[in-house]
Amino acid sequence: MLNELESLSQNIGRLIKISERHHQARRALEEQLDQLRADFAAVQIELAQVREDRDTLQAERDGLSAKIDDAQVRLNAILEKLPRAKAAPEPDNQLDLLGPDSSSDAPPEPAHAGEMHGEHSHGEKA
Repeated sequence: MLNELESLSQNIGRLIKISERHHQARRALEEQLDQLRADFAAVQIELAQVREDRDTLQAERDGLSAKIDDAQVRLNAILEKLPRAKAAPEPDNQLDLLGPDSSSDAPPEPAHAGEMHGEHSHGEKA
């Protein structure tokens, strides 16, 4: 009988140790779950902020697109009001704008070049 009590006592001791390990493991898992829930909540908040930023950027993009469309319409209206060039057989070559003209040795001076050198275009002397 003494042996049975001793064996029973040892089994109870083992069960207590197993139970303590399970409780510790459960507490660790609960802490991990709490941390994951906190991380999830933080990610949800960040996701909401990113969506808000995205919506703001989309609205800004749409506003800029509307401004570009409006500017294009106004530009086309201005271009329609400009006089048309006569149908002269002049070459419309943009490369002619880059180099000197074949009839002149000096490169063409921009209209505002005198202003850059301190000269006034209204006939006033500096």
